[in-house]
Amino acid sequence: MKKIRLMVNGTPGNMAVRVSEHAIADPRFELIPFSLTGPEIEDKTFNVGDMSIRLIAPEVRDAAIKRIIEQEAPFISIDYTHPTAVNDNASFYCRYQLPFVMGTTGGDRDKLLKDVTDVKLHAVIAPNMAKQIVGLQAMMSYGATNFPGLFKGYRLEVKESHQHGKADTSGTAKAMVQYFNAMGIDFMENEIHQERDPIVQKEKWGIPEDYISGHAWHTYTLTSDDGTVLFSITHNVNGRDVYMKGSLDAARFLQEKVQSGGPGKVYSMIDVLKYR
Repeated sequence: MKKIRLMVNGTPGNMAVRVSEHAIADPRFELIPFSLTGPEIEDKTFNVGDMSIRLIAPEVRDAAIKRIIEQEAPFISIDYTHPTAVNDNASFYCRYQLPFVMGTTGGDRDKLLKDVTDVKLHAVIAPNMAKQIVGLQAMMSYGATNFPGLFKGYRLEVKESHQHGKADTSGTAKAMVQYFNAMGIDFMENEIHQERDPIVQKEKWGIPEDYISGHAWHTYTLTSDDGTVLFSITHNVNGRDVYMKGSLDAARFLQEKVQSGGPGKVYSMIDVLKYR
């Protein structure tokens, strides 16, 4: 089987490094030795295992990508950069017709989808790459569509905790709020309780110390107006492996779509879940 070539962007960020490590260890993939990085990164290279990755700063990326495209066989880009870079990076992928998996949350998501759709580029864009959590969201979407107003009159509390370095509110939590809104609950995204304090996470949340630097804990609590009924949905992820596996599955799915020909389109992780 021909290996799927990947360019993982966002190195030396934790998510990009973990995807790269998984790609190197997976015989289905071949990691190319380049990665787009942020303007604050001064290093020129970064080692992932025994592989040296050349880090490409924003000011030289156009010239660099032209050389990479000339030198390398076609590849899929996986983006785990920074929320502030989402739209600019997507425009870059569109400009050079680089199929990509967007694992980075944040940015203007409506603009992101429109920009990619307008140029008919193949891409997988999702606020969460963990397939099991995406499956839960699919169930929520079904409920929102088929049972509008189901929880009308209920109160909602949303709590999410991530490592200190996560700059934005959880995209998964935001998506879940939209589903609850459709089921009759009046709740705004800015009411989501966002925890980033390692001491609070360890002492009050009970998050294992080994995963303070990499976790995603979410709890959605629904209480009836008279307080007699309570529902609680919790999904707690320690580490990042579940996202890495989903990201590589998304890249494999995308490669199949690219090879099948035809105009590109934007896919979600639901599309990846349905893929066999």
